[in-house]
Formats: sequence, structure tokens, C-alpha cells
Amino acid sequence: MKYEDIRIVKKDRVATIFIDRPKVLNAIRHQTMLEIQDVLRNDIINDDGILVVVLTGAGDKAFISGGDISIMNQGTGYIETVYEVPNGQAICTEIENFPKPVVARINGLALGGGTEVALSCDIRIASTNAKMGLPEIRLGIIPGYGGTQRLPRLVGMGKAKELIMTGDHISAEEAYRIGLVNQVVPPAELDAAVDKMTEKLSSKGAFALHMAKTAINNGAQTDLKTALALEAMCFGLVMGSEDKTEGMTAFLEKRKAQFKGR
Repeated sequence: MKYEDIRIVKKDRVATIFIDRPKVLNAIRHQTMLEIQDVLRNDIINDDGILVVVLTGAGDKAFISGGDISIMNQGTGYIETVYEVPNGQAICTEIENFPKPVVARINGLALGGGTEVALSCDIRIASTNAKMGLPEIRLGIIPGYGGTQRLPRLVGMGKAKELIMTGDHISAEEAYRIGLVNQVVPPAELDAAVDKMTEKLSSKGAFALHMAKTAINNGAQTDLKTALALEAMCFGLVMGSEDKTEGMTAFLEKRKAQFKGR
């Protein structure tokens, strides 16, 4: 696929996906989501040299400012959206369940679909000039890429209802206070903070990271008994891995482990 809305930079075991639509503050359309899906499915997942993914917006004004309203306003109703909304939801779920860790580098506005994409990432690091929120209610609609489901799971139902039903924007500091983002740093320190996180993640065993993510994500969707059984299964898989042998041997030998992701 030829990419019109995104660009990819690979460096030091990290693939960074830039949403690159500066004329509309990196607002996303269906094409944008399809391109993200394509690069994850057909490139990054097969690149053994890439251990971590970063999602961010091009420039310094916006991560993703929301959905492209000029395109959304052309919609005619239920029949037209019955395909695109579930497909967008599915792509966010692919981001959420991608085998490699995904870090959101929130460098500015992250509204509507921007917050929803960020919610699909494993870790969210925001600059102090970031603004987040789900303002769809102001347009007479509701979030459609998983916001009504992922936000309550992360920050609690009461706060999620407040944000969704008022459409309020919140600062990066407030997002951190309620648990929506993991870190907040000044804009000049954002790259360093993201680099530090990706270095930590890429130093770990890729298979163990995948199993941890699988246990957490899937366990959160079920009852505790089933979730514990899932954890036990994932634990059993990592205990039979080469990385487990290397990790424990390295610990006993007081050296840095050299994981192979298997």
C-alpha cells in the first residue's frame, strides 16, 4: 500500500508511525486507519529488528486532533457507518493487541479519535501542551472507535461518563491525575522520555512482553477465575521459552540478558 496519511521511521529497534496530515492537524479519516493497519500487519509485525512501536503526530501541534469532520459530515447515516465504524474499532483493537508494545507519544491535541487511538496503546506519554478529550457529543454524535468502552475501563465509569457526556477537553496534567496517561513532560523533554521508555521495553524479552500483554488485555475482559487460568497458561509458555533460560542464567551469572524473543 502506498501511504498518503502516515510515514514510518525505524531506528534502534523502534518503529515510529507518524500521522502526517498537517493541513488538518493530523485529523484521521478511514484511509489513515487502514494505513496504520497495513504497516502493522504487513511490515512491523514481520520485522524481527523492531521490538517497540511508537505512534505520534507529525509536527508539534497535534497527535491526532480528531476525526476529519469535513469527511464525516458527508455521511448519510447508519448504512454508511455500519462498515466504517466497526472497521475502525477493529483497527484500534489490533493496535491494542499488537504483539509488540505500542507507546503513544502525545505531542499536542489528542481529541476524539486521537484519544481513542491513544487509549488503544499500551503506554501514553504526553507533553504539557497536550489536550485530550472525547468531544463528539458537541457534534451530536458519540465516540465510535472504542472510546465509550476503553475510557471507563481505564479511568472509571464516573469520570468517563463526565468526559463523554460533557465533551470537555482536559489538560495533560489532568489526564495524568485520572490515570489516562502514564507520564507528562515539557515539550522539550518529550522525545527523551519516549526514548527512555522504548529503551526499557526493548531491553526485555519480546516473547515475555507479548505474553504479559496477552494476559492483561484478555484477562481484563473476563472473570477472575478465567483470567487466572489465562495467566497460568501464559506463564507456562514463557517458562518453556529460550528467553526464560537466558534471563535466569544471566541473573545468576550477574550479567545482562541477551533475549532472542523466543
